[in-house]
Amino acid sequence: MSADKQADKNGEIDGASARGKLIETASQIMREGDTIDISFSELSVRSGLNSALVKYYFGNKDGLLEAILERDMTKIVEDVGLLIAKDMPPEDKLRHHIGAVIDTYYQYPYIHRLTMRLIRDLPPEGARDIAEKYLKPLSEAYSIFVGDGIKTGVFRDLDPQLFYSAVTGAADRFFTGKLVWKYCYGRDDFHEKMRDAYREQTVDLIMAGILK
Repeated sequence: MSADKQADKNGEIDGASARGKLIETASQIMREGDTIDISFSELSVRSGLNSALVKYYFGNKDGLLEAILERDMTKIVEDVGLLIAKDMPPEDKLRHHIGAVIDTYYQYPYIHRLTMRLIRDLPPEGARDIAEKYLKPLSEAYSIFVGDGIKTGVFRDLDPQLFYSAVTGAADRFFTGKLVWKYCYGRDDFHEKMRDAYREQTVDLIMAGILK
């Protein structure tokens, strides 16, 4: 059976496209394994699809990783754009955003490592494309979030780009540090209660540092 015929067959059985199922299954493997390395054999077993479909739909493993990043980052950029457009005080808007960043890293703890892996390993044009589509819009959003607060006298003067790194770094470091918690503190409770507690504390700490 050819790859496209198998894709159609699986799409009918599963109620979703084979391409989408491969992306979601690979994402689940990375979330659960705290990794960005994907075994084609595991992907095949868990998706119920022939691993040859990776080549058919994505060309190679990097193509699959790019598709995962596109799915996740497109939603992130869209949500940030919607938040910018809302009529909210700068402080409330930024609090909401920082909380959303933590929720995103809880859902996709691989997102930063995946982005850096592709920027490092892809040809320069591929790395520039990722920066143009995802990273620059997010960086520009921080200029708006922070700039609006500075203009209205709510925030002290600070560098939006450095602030962007601080916020994403705080989220990434926590959710990629599960093994530190396990071996240093004997904790293995990275569930929603832990996420909510970290979100509340981190938002309060960050906002306390920038409010006038």
